[in-house]
Amino acid sequence: MPVMLIALLLGWQQPEAPAMPQVTAGKLEQSHLSAPHLRIDRVWVWLPPSYGTDPERRYPVLYMHDGQNLFDPSVTYYKKSWELDQAVPRMAEAGDLREWIVVGVESPRERYLTLFPEKLVDHLPPHRVEALASVSEREKIEREALKGDEYLSWLTGTVKPMVDRTYRTLAGPEDTGVMGSSMGGLMSLYAIAEYPHVFGQAAAVSIHYPLGEPEQEDVAANVADTTAAWASYFETTELTPGANRIYMDHGTATLDAHYPPYADAFDAMMEARGWGGANYMSRRYTGAEHDEIAWAERIDIPLAFLDRNDP
Repeated sequence: MPVMLIALLLGWQQPEAPAMPQVTAGKLEQSHLSAPHLRIDRVWVWLPPSYGTDPERRYPVLYMHDGQNLFDPSVTYYKKSWELDQAVPRMAEAGDLREWIVVGVESPRERYLTLFPEKLVDHLPPHRVEALASVSEREKIEREALKGDEYLSWLTGTVKPMVDRTYRTLAGPEDTGVMGSSMGGLMSLYAIAEYPHVFGQAAAVSIHYPLGEPEQEDVAANVADTTAAWASYFETTELTPGANRIYMDHGTATLDAHYPPYADAFDAMMEARGWGGANYMSRRYTGAEHDEIAWAERIDIPLAFLDRNDP
């Protein structure tokens, strides 16, 4: 498998003690939370510019995966970031977005196993589950090796209560979103499906539709298998159009070049399940690559979608 694919899905190991990210607007705080069992050491909370000047105001909250890549490119492995500290104030000043608190959770060291939508394996054909081992760098994927459920339990049971207790938040699902890219996109979709009463909206940016190695011998069969697995899994959840809202996107270059047939099938499946209109958005960005530069360039679109109560 190409080294770049392994790096993108597994995640390059972060330095043991990276410098504190710097922001151009608002204030970034590092919490004392960690999850040693998940090999996560840091959680960052970004407070928008008005937070310190309006003591009565409460704010919606966006939870994001791979938090070390959200603000400061100088401390990231690829020297690229989402530039959330610039996007939220810019959109708020233009009247296109409320100011949101952004909570960034550091990438787990075993990123692929931790951000994989765990229960989905129960709905995949056995040969598809076996194929995932090539990405995970294991001889075999066993259910007990996956940590997605544990990750979400910690995010909803420890991180969110801390944020709501410490900061002036709007804690209900209509004001709580989750967003991530690639494997983080898979986990964001899984998060809203597992906890639809916690996360009212989710954005899956450059979501890794193939789940594993995208260069399958039979792409059409893999598209059919993975789409059917999602449909079957969704039947076991309380995910509801209207109460919940989902944004999906992908580019057409680098790793994203593999995604269009998966996206087409997934969108058709979701439409058949009643998702559409204001509840579901799927975008294709021709020429966009699978990296933070591309995600920063289009961040306004998922942010606006996530804010159902925008000005």
